[in-house]
Amino acid sequence: MVRRAVMALSGGMDSTSLLVRLLADGVKVSCVSYQYGQKHDIEVERATKNIEYLHSKGYQVEHKIVDLTGAMSLFESALINDEKTIPEGHYEEEQMKATVVPNRNAIFASILYGYALSVSEREETDVSIALGVHSGDHAIYPDCRPEFYQALDHAFRIGNWDSERISFFLPYLEGDKVTILKDALNACDTTGLNFDKIFANTITSYNPDEQGRSSGRSGSDVERILAFNALDLVDPIEYTEPWSIVLEAALETERQHKDAYYREKLSDLQYYVTRESGTERAFTGIYCDEKRTGTYTCICCDHLLFTSEMKFDSGCGWPSFHSEHVRASIEHIEDRSHGMLRTEVRCSKCAAHLGHIFNDGPRQHGGMRYCINSASINFQEDDS
Repeated sequence: MVRRAVMALSGGMDSTSLLVRLLADGVKVSCVSYQYGQKHDIEVERATKNIEYLHSKGYQVEHKIVDLTGAMSLFESALINDEKTIPEGHYEEEQMKATVVPNRNAIFASILYGYALSVSEREETDVSIALGVHSGDHAIYPDCRPEFYQALDHAFRIGNWDSERISFFLPYLEGDKVTILKDALNACDTTGLNFDKIFANTITSYNPDEQGRSSGRSGSDVERILAFNALDLVDPIEYTEPWSIVLEAALETERQHKDAYYREKLSDLQYYVTRESGTERAFTGIYCDEKRTGTYTCICCDHLLFTSEMKFDSGCGWPSFHSEHVRASIEHIEDRSHGMLRTEVRCSKCAAHLGHIFNDGPRQHGGMRYCINSASINFQEDDS
């Protein structure tokens, strides 16, 4: 159980969420913000505003600002070099690597580790280094991956006395922006802090305008906007355009990114079926006569849909299932195409078209028949 923590507070949504979560857990927290020549240095100003807000609510959070501008001016990155443009697009696209600042998190963590050791000595207590890194960072930022922090922790332990009193606390490491926002909502409920006030005092954009408004177009913006939308929330920060416009732009960026991903991952038939709502010819699918024991997942996103116990031979020419897995939550959508009234079924996780559902299935199992394209699913045989 964390009782004393030091953490990096960037002024963005991840570290701010983590700070509120720690306060909700009753942790005594000291925060460090870094000035390192970043174009979006307004984030430090936003972090300070949130610290002031927390103080007004009775939370005495220590806040230190460390200036690394001189040292990090030696590095090449679009975040700190005025001659380089901040790329726009999806957060996971190749061009976003331009926003990597070499060795940034190692430098930040090293300072935090030294600070944690000093706090531990002064207060005679164990100290956790809390960081808001998450799975969405892993694709672009090598210094946000689990193995990086495992190696870093190992090196710091070897290189310091009393390191047994220091540990890393990375609660979002396998989560995403939606996970983080949910955590922040719960923490605000616990603490009585105003969620909108807290997040209006954050910024995620790498290219805000002179008034500090987020562009809505940088990869970090898009990821944030999509997370708020996934929870049916309106982001309280100010964008250069109205929320409806930046949201539609982010959704379109996501659609284009996913489409490119699926075109590369899937065969022509799989793409036609799942992304264009096509249908494979009857009795041609590879799983039509599949009898082995195992599970069936979405071909696009690996979401669990069915098990072999749910499969039956309907004679219709496509794999048939009388029920879905309890965690599948398959979407049912009215389909009036081809002059017929049917119920389409889609993956709840990635909206892949799976097939249709009819009411002529086995009565002992509820009477439903999921008529599924083999091209939309993947089968994994049980090991036993």
